[in-house]
Amino acid sequence: MGEARRRSEQGLKPRGQKNSRNESPRIVSWFPVTQTQRDQFIQLSIRAGWVGIATLVVIWIIVRFIGPAAGWWIPADIR
Repeated sequence: MGEARRRSEQGLKPRGQKNSRNESPRIVSWFPVTQTQRDQFIQLSIRAGWVGIATLVVIWIIVRFIGPAAGWWIPADIR
């Protein structure tokens, strides 16, 4: 005897649908982005922001200190 038939004969409600992919619920029902994907995007954007800040600092140090010390160029405010 099948599970559905047994449950209906015993007067039980049908079983809920299993979430076969174990994915988190969507943010909005009509937009195909889950809450997990949203959180991953937020973490990625935070990490990318820090990488951008670090890159800016490294470029600034090269332009301001390393380049003039190596004789590659002379800053305009020193002349």
